[in-house]
Amino acid sequence: MASTDQDQTPDDSGRPIALVTGASRGIGRAIALELGSTHHVLVGGRDEAAVDAVVSELPSAEPFVGDLTHGSIPPLPARLDVLVHSAGVEDGGRIEDTSLDLWRRVFEVNVYAVGELTRLALPSLRAAGGLVVVINSGSGLTSGAGSGVYAGSKFALRALTDALREEERGNGVRVSSIHPGRVDTEMQRALVAREGDDYDTTYTISPEMVAATVRTAVDLPPTGTIESLSVRPVHRR
Repeated sequence: MASTDQDQTPDDSGRPIALVTGASRGIGRAIALELGSTHHVLVGGRDEAAVDAVVSELPSAEPFVGDLTHGSIPPLPARLDVLVHSAGVEDGGRIEDTSLDLWRRVFEVNVYAVGELTRLALPSLRAAGGLVVVINSGSGLTSGAGSGVYAGSKFALRALTDALREEERGNGVRVSSIHPGRVDTEMQRALVAREGDDYDTTYTISPEMVAATVRTAVDLPPTGTIESLSVRPVHRR
């Protein structure tokens, strides 16, 4: 069952609080490390050991271990300054080869879990006049052959983000959607292998570049918001 308890996160530093999902590796880890210089970070992930490893690298942090797709969500703080949705999966292929179970799994992680955690976190975000940052994808802006499942989930995530932004304008909660191109991560390496290409970092950006765009959104004065931002590699295949 999902927890709806709103317990104050123990943080004696007086820092603002940021929750980053998918923070045990890749883009999420880079974001957690970036925000860790200024925030108390709730390091989100499913693997307790991997989460603890990131926590140990930060000056003020604690684990936030759960499985969002199964409603296993730890208690949230009474006030939450930043919620970064970075957890996600990339999978799929041609529509004729895609099973219903695969559609469900990708949408469960990339859309439904985001919606549910956001719903539970909204009271805390409203209390802090907080910011929601959603790590989407270039595939949330355009699709092509073989990417219907993943891009479909990211299009849906963009619709969720756009709706949330309009719904929360009067509540002081800002919403930013970040759309990276190809990022040098384990997920990207698996995708390139599936495509049958040689992996070349010339055609990627680093996770730290994505984290820098999140930092820009976080540091913007509360009277403004970056509604949508695309960050892409200079070189493309």
